[in-house]
Amino acid sequence: MFDIGVNLTSAQFAKDRDEVVIRAQEAGVSGMLLTGTNLHESQQAQQLAQRYRHCWSTAGVHPHDSSGWTEDTAQALHRLAASERVVAIGECGLDFNRNFSTPAQQEAAFSAQLSLAAELAMPVFLHCRDAHARFLELLDPWLDKLPGAVLHCFTGSAQEAQECLARGISLGITGWVCDERRGLALRDVVPLIPAGQLFIETDAPYLLPRDLPKPVSRRNEPAHLGHILATVAGLRGDDPAWLSTVTDGNVKRLFGVAF
Repeated sequence: MFDIGVNLTSAQFAKDRDEVVIRAQEAGVSGMLLTGTNLHESQQAQQLAQRYRHCWSTAGVHPHDSSGWTEDTAQALHRLAASERVVAIGECGLDFNRNFSTPAQQEAAFSAQLSLAAELAMPVFLHCRDAHARFLELLDPWLDKLPGAVLHCFTGSAQEAQECLARGISLGITGWVCDERRGLALRDVVPLIPAGQLFIETDAPYLLPRDLPKPVSRRNEPAHLGHILATVAGLRGDDPAWLSTVTDGNVKRLFGVAF
């Protein structure tokens, strides 16, 4: 199993990061993609990817941090992306839910990162919340210039999923699908995703699956990826081992990694 969304740079992992990685490996996680959410976090993620076996990272600026986007940021990300451990541009996109950065700032940073990914022929690791129409409007002109795209932590509607899938965008599913309060609509979407466009992730340390039996902490960990995979497989009527093999193949194809 490969976890495409791990915020291993989070301060929540500061005291036991090595142990978190070991627990993930013992739980059958064969690789992880470490998320970069701003320039500093992207640099840290790349360093951690070099430190841990079968880990890679993204380099980008999350919409929440878009207010800090500058040309210097773009140049620094360009240099960082030259690392063999950096395999995607992102996390980038739009988030009109909380607007920590203004919509205009988000759109500028998103478009700049799409341009960077196209220049470098790298896939994009995407974020979208409460901004679906504008997100696609900005993304559409770039899709034929990119080797691939995955919308991570997808929690949207069936229509939004279909509009993304029709464009060739893959979807990342997290433990949100294990939430009996907020995840019911997503449970109906999961069977609609072609296996070749499906990825699984924890988004650790966030989104701890609510149906885990007696979790010792509210912190999510990549070791819980198997629980998410089993839930997704059950909703689709797939054999978990088969689905793990297919999603691992998707990772290798999109990000060009071997694990």
